[in-house]
Amino acid sequence: MSAIYRTAAFRKTEKLLRLFEDEVTVRFALKTSRGYTRSARVFIAWLRAQGIALLDVRSADIQAYQSHLYALRKKDGAPYSISDQVQKLGAVKTLFRFLWKRGYVLTDPAASVEYPRQPQRLPRGILSKADTKKLVEAIADDSPLSLRDRAVLELFYGTGIRAGELAKLKVEDVDTEDRILRVILGKGAKDRNVPLTHAAAEAVEVYLDQARSHIRGASKAPWLFLAQRGGCLYASLMNDIVQKAAKRAKLSKHVTCHALRHTTATHLLKGGADIRHIQMLLGHSSLQSTERYTHVEVSDLSKVLRRAHPRGR
Repeated sequence: MSAIYRTAAFRKTEKLLRLFEDEVTVRFALKTSRGYTRSARVFIAWLRAQGIALLDVRSADIQAYQSHLYALRKKDGAPYSISDQVQKLGAVKTLFRFLWKRGYVLTDPAASVEYPRQPQRLPRGILSKADTKKLVEAIADDSPLSLRDRAVLELFYGTGIRAGELAKLKVEDVDTEDRILRVILGKGAKDRNVPLTHAAAEAVEVYLDQARSHIRGASKAPWLFLAQRGGCLYASLMNDIVQKAAKRAKLSKHVTCHALRHTTATHLLKGGADIRHIQMLLGHSSLQSTERYTHVEVSDLSKVLRRAHPRGR
């Protein structure tokens, strides 16, 4: 590859990367778009080291990059997890899908490349119904922040909402009268309407009526839930709310926001809810993401069988 060609290819690649960054910023949530941008640039750096121009990439080159990701090691010598490899490869597949749709390449060289298989792990930290009730009801006083925390917990358990989605909720996104929550630009930049349980709707209504106006910055902030010093809640603060309630409820498990999401799905499945309805509630793009909760059911059944069946041990 001549120096002139390398310079022209470098400039072209930089231009395409900027266009790709603009595209993913519009299409995806901030965390996802930043991850895709970062991973795409890592891939481009690998291509340059191999002397391969972006628009000359073939399927074999992407497969070679996939092998490189598999062999890659962190600073401590540990391999990257399958999830990390999938994320990095997903950025590459998204990049080439963009280039193909925009007409920069005639065929998508990443289309035929398959993701590495992820081991099917059961969700951790799932609470029993009794423990969930203790958790939600652990916050019992009527101070503004306590009423906020109770509403947050009821929403987590009542809707299975993601922490990032809850943080972005605005006051107009919740209708306590019709018991509807509008999740705007959730994961994958998708909107969805989520029904509220009676308990969640009531807790949010009490928070709005009696607490929100007493939190700093409430008159100007659009967010439904506010931090003590103003502004929206953020991930670590939401986990603090959940863990503070778990401590008050004297639960032995390490409980997180995401554990409540898993708990919601599991309780619904055990209660007879259709798995496709659970998929819609959680905002899963693929039914495969929701199906892992069926493994929890089988796991529970296995425990019962071992304990109760005469020949189970």
